[in-house]
Amino acid sequence: MVDTEMLVFRASLEQKIYRDIELVEACTLYKLAESVVTSFGFDFDHAFGFYSKLKGHFYDSPRRYELFVDIAEGDAGAKGVERTRATEAFPSIGSKMLMLFDYGDEWLFLVELIARKPREARVRSPRVLASVGKAPPQYSYPEEDDDGEEA
Repeated sequence: MVDTEMLVFRASLEQKIYRDIELVEACTLYKLAESVVTSFGFDFDHAFGFYSKLKGHFYDSPRRYELFVDIAEGDAGAKGVERTRATEAFPSIGSKMLMLFDYGDEWLFLVELIARKPREARVRSPRVLASVGKAPPQYSYPEEDDDGEEA
C-alpha cells in the first residue's frame, strides 16, 4: 500500500509545551508514540499506552491500546500498539487520546489528530513540524553537593 496522505498530530505536555508531528497514514500507534517521545528529547525506553478517557481514572477508558498487550502482559480489555494503525485510534480530525509514557514517572501527553494532508514527494517521515515550549528533563536527579553526595 502506498501512503497518499500524511497525518499531523499535536502532542502536548501542557498548553504551551507541544510538538506537531507529521507521519504517514499507515503508521502504527507504536511509531506515533516513538515520534512523540523523541520529539520532546526523551529516551524511548519505557512502556506506554493510549487511553480514550482524557480525565479522571484513564485506566478505565473504553478504548485502550497498550504495549503490554504486545509483550503478552496486557489485560483482556486493551489492544496492542505494534499492529494497530493510528487511524484506528484517531479516526477523524479532532480525535484525542491520552498517551501515558513510563508507568513509573507517568508522563501524560494529550495527543490530537489536527490535520490530514496529501503526501509530499521526497519528504521524510516522521518529522516535527512545530516545536513550542521547552520540554522538561525526562529524569530529574537529586542535586549533589561538592562531595558528590545527595543534598
